[in-house]
Amino acid sequence: MRDTGRSRVRAAVATVTAVLLAAPLVACDATGGNSPAPKGAPAADPTPKPTPAWNSRPGSVAAVGDSITRGFDACTVLSDCPEVSWSTGTDPEVRSLAVRLLGKDRAAERSWNYAETGARMAALPEQMERAAAKSPELVTVMVGANDACRGALRAMTPVAEFRRDFEDALRTLRGKAPKAQVYVASVPDLKRLWSEGRGNAMGKQVWKLGICPTMLGDPDDMGGEAVERRSTVQDRVVAYNKVLEEVCAKDQHCRYDDGAVFDYRFGTDQLSHWDWFHPSKDGQSRLAELAFRAVTAEEER
Repeated sequence: MRDTGRSRVRAAVATVTAVLLAAPLVACDATGGNSPAPKGAPAADPTPKPTPAWNSRPGSVAAVGDSITRGFDACTVLSDCPEVSWSTGTDPEVRSLAVRLLGKDRAAERSWNYAETGARMAALPEQMERAAAKSPELVTVMVGANDACRGALRAMTPVAEFRRDFEDALRTLRGKAPKAQVYVASVPDLKRLWSEGRGNAMGKQVWKLGICPTMLGDPDDMGGEAVERRSTVQDRVVAYNKVLEEVCAKDQHCRYDDGAVFDYRFGTDQLSHWDWFHPSKDGQSRLAELAFRAVTAEEER
């Protein structure tokens, strides 16, 4: 009985000792410590990089586009007046986007206007190439009115072509300035401009010189064909704006104005008193204000 008792004691001690010796090994495996992961275990997925934030205070501005950005007919008849441009102008009455962002002195040194009167979307890639050479932090785009303002409806830029040229313009910019931000203004409501300006006799005389014939031709004609013609132009502008919105949405550094320019109700004070179609100084200032709101908004639009 005594030998049996001692045997039982020794067996119990041996069992407890084995458990105690094994316990640290189990604890180490459970917690992991600095031990390498078991062979064959999948590596943890890297933390995705956050989308770059929009810089609401860019340090330089380049403008591309058409006659609106050149300040056409805002100072003298049938002439450019870039100093009143909504994007890069220096006129204190306008307070351009560049002036609002950079201040007067810096705007004069750090803003460039490559827009051209009469330009259509097809001209934008070349303008973008010139703008990209300056490595701007922000590029403003306002183009498309001339694609609808043609001598005949059949001459309006097809929507697919308009899209292709805009995509090409953004690719051109990204090739030289991959991080440049882009503000895209919608095409103005041309039908509203016709409605506002048609009451001015002098304006209608200037329209006869060839300003937007598809919309402004025979401005007092309210017959079926004329009404349908204007509606067709209006539909094309809406389609162009849809393209601007969709293409811009695919670029993480691009902001579309959500139709702010198209929706703006330009009145006679905002229209040139030379042609009653292009923006006056006051109209240019309103465009600058809309752009400033969009560019400086903290939340991505």
